[in-house]
Amino acid sequence: MTNFTYSQAALDRLQKTDLDIFNALMNEERRQSEGIELIPSENYCFPEVYALLGSVFNNKYSEGYPGRRYYGGQENTDTIETLARERAKVVFRAEHANVQPLSGCPMNEAVYFALLNPGDTIMGMDLTHGGHLSHGHPVTNMSKIFKFVRYKTEIPSGLIDLNKVRQAALENKPKLIICGHSSYPREYDYAGFRKIADEVGALLMADVSHLGGLIAGGALKNPLDYGFDVVTSTTHKSLRGPRGGIILCKEKFAKAIDKSVFPGMQGGPHMHQIAALAVTLKLVQTNAHKAYAKQVLTNARAFAHGLLESDTPLITGGTENHLIVINVAAGFGITGDIAEKALDRVGITLNKNVIPDDPNPPMKPSGIRFGTPAATARGMKEPEMKQLANVMLQVLRAPDDEALLTKLREETRALCMRFPVPGIES
Repeated sequence: MTNFTYSQAALDRLQKTDLDIFNALMNEERRQSEGIELIPSENYCFPEVYALLGSVFNNKYSEGYPGRRYYGGQENTDTIETLARERAKVVFRAEHANVQPLSGCPMNEAVYFALLNPGDTIMGMDLTHGGHLSHGHPVTNMSKIFKFVRYKTEIPSGLIDLNKVRQAALENKPKLIICGHSSYPREYDYAGFRKIADEVGALLMADVSHLGGLIAGGALKNPLDYGFDVVTSTTHKSLRGPRGGIILCKEKFAKAIDKSVFPGMQGGPHMHQIAALAVTLKLVQTNAHKAYAKQVLTNARAFAHGLLESDTPLITGGTENHLIVINVAAGFGITGDIAEKALDRVGITLNKNVIPDDPNPPMKPSGIRFGTPAATARGMKEPEMKQLANVMLQVLRAPDDEALLTKLREETRALCMRFPVPGIES
């Protein structure tokens, strides 16, 4: 197997220099080609991204911002970062963009330090109800600096009750309210959150890390269209770019955000990453990406429908975005870790996941989480979603049936080989 985005000469050198790493690379290519990635935060990046991540931009330090660098030799790095920033502003209709954050958590932390003071109150979604670690979970360092209060979803619907969010905001008077999730299968009521923030005098932020590419493709609503002060997103999920983060904000927060990222949070940005992001932000403006974004949602609904036909208990009863969460404890009498391992054996990669008010611990939760961005990037559509749902149901009903798992592994492999991974040639 040869990946055309790698230099063959570089691969030959790697094979001679470090056979263990070379073999791991080849094995990972094979695993990704012969199985399907359904973890909703994972995707196959645009092939052009590989070329830039392995480029000479990796060699360049570029502390500072375009036109204001601390090192010389910046004519090309200034070009790519300026292109990335301007394209981000166009794609998301933003007044300002910072493309330097190295990843999602430091991206969000930079916003907190830019707009708040230590001890200020931040309100975000509870992790066990679909939120994210970086929104103030007690195990994070940010919880030692800021006061976090959390809103939850309703039981058994799994939906957000804005009246309760409003009441929590009135009681706690947060300086910042966050809309954002890692496992909430519904779209946010951005207008409703804007009203609550205005009523309590809070700044309003959306973390759309999962949804960035779907918003860019016009398939989901853009929080910036609802007057949000800040929007953050990772760049490697539905956006299909390199691993990294991006901060979009109103112009009045631009200087504070930029200063918080550099020199506040980090030194030299990763210019090979920013170059790859720049080309990603060009590609997501194409009609092809717009069609992709819509198909991601169509596929998710088709997948959910295939499961609901068998009375599978889905959190919130379905999906309005790219992801689905199953209560496997209630539906199949197993825990999420058992389901994850059994599905991995048939070539379906997803993750165990807590459900709202889960009685089980995080490593043996009651649910599993999966989504359609990567499958859609391979060209799969509704018939393939129905087939994958059928395979999944068979595994969940009999996770210890060795003969069945072997049979289903061949079915999954045959399906996947019909849809090559972007950037990998057989």
